Amino acid sequence: MPARDASKTIGATLQALADQDYPGEYEVVVADDGSRDETAAIAAAAGAKVVRQPRLGPGQARNLAVRASCGRILAFTDADCRPAPSWLRRGVEALESADLVQGKVVREGDPETAFDHSIEVTRESGLYETANLFTTRELYERVGGFEDWLEVRVGKRLGEDVWFGWQARRGGARTAFCDRAVVAHAWIRRGGKEYVRDRLSRFYYPALVAKVPELRRTLLVARVFLTPQSAAFAAASAAMTVAVVLGLTIAPWAALPPLPGAIPYAVRVFGRARLLRRYAPRVAAVEVVADGVSCLAMLVGSLRFRTLVL
Repeated sequence: MPARDASKTIGATLQALADQDYPGEYEVVVADDGSRDETAAIAAAAGAKVVRQPRLGPGQARNLAVRASCGRILAFTDADCRPAPSWLRRGVEALESADLVQGKVVREGDPETAFDHSIEVTRESGLYETANLFTTRELYERVGGFEDWLEVRVGKRLGEDVWFGWQARRGGARTAFCDRAVVAHAWIRRGGKEYVRDRLSRFYYPALVAKVPELRRTLLVARVFLTPQSAAFAAASAAMTVAVVLGLTIAPWAALPPLPGAIPYAVRVFGRARLLRRYAPRVAAVEVVADGVSCLAMLVGSLRFRTLVL
C-alpha cells in the first residue's frame, strides 16, 4: 500500500486489512511516500511493516513495498480504501485461474458535496487500477514492476499501473475481473475549484492511449471519447459552433436546426444538478466549466502526443 499524508483514512484501511477472513498468512506493507503527517506512525502502531521514501509517487512506493515483502502473491490497495472482509480470500482464489486480477471498487457511502472525489471500478477496462489489484510475484518480476514512463507536471503521477497491466497482457498473462473481491473507496473532499483544476490532468490521457492503443477498444467510447459525458460535451460544442456560424453567415433562423445536438449534454448536466435544488445553477455552471477545461486539455494533449482523445 502506497500512502502519502493519509492519516485521516489509513486507520480504517489497516483495520479492514486486519479483519480479513483469509485462512493463510499474510503481511501488510505500507510504503510511506514522503508524508508530512502521522501516516507512518499510524501504520506502524497498527502492526504494518513500514518502509519510507521521499516523494517519488505511488508507482515507486509500490515497488519499494514489494521489495520489502515476502509473499509469492501481491495484493495492492490504497490508503483511502476499505477492503471487505473477504477481499483477500476472493482475490487469491481468482488468481488460481489468472495471473493478474482486477478487483471491484465501489464508492463508500455518499459524498458531502457535489464535487467530492471517489472512484468506481466495475469491469476490466484496461486501466488496472491498483486500488484493487492482485498478481503473482513471478509476473511482477517478469514485467519489472511499476515504471514511471510518463513525465507529469500537472497533478499526480499516473499511468504506471496501466502500463504494468498491458505489459503483462502483451507478455501473455491471463487477466480476469473479480467482482467478489471488493474494496470501498472513500470520498475525498473537494471544492469546485479543485474539481475544475483536476480536469487538467486529462491532458495526459492521449499519452496513455498512444502508449497503449488497446485502450481505444477497452476504455474509450466510440474509440475516441474518454467518457460518455465527454462525448456529449463534444457533440454539444460542435452543435453550438455550427449554430453560431450558420446564424451569423445565413440568418438567425438557420441556427435552430443544429441546436438539438446539445440536448443530450444539457440533460446530463441539469439532470445531475437539479437534485441539489438551490445549488443547482452553481453546480451546473461548474460542471460545464470543468468539461470545457477537460476538452481543451485533451485537445492540447492530442496535439502534443499525436493521438486523438476527447
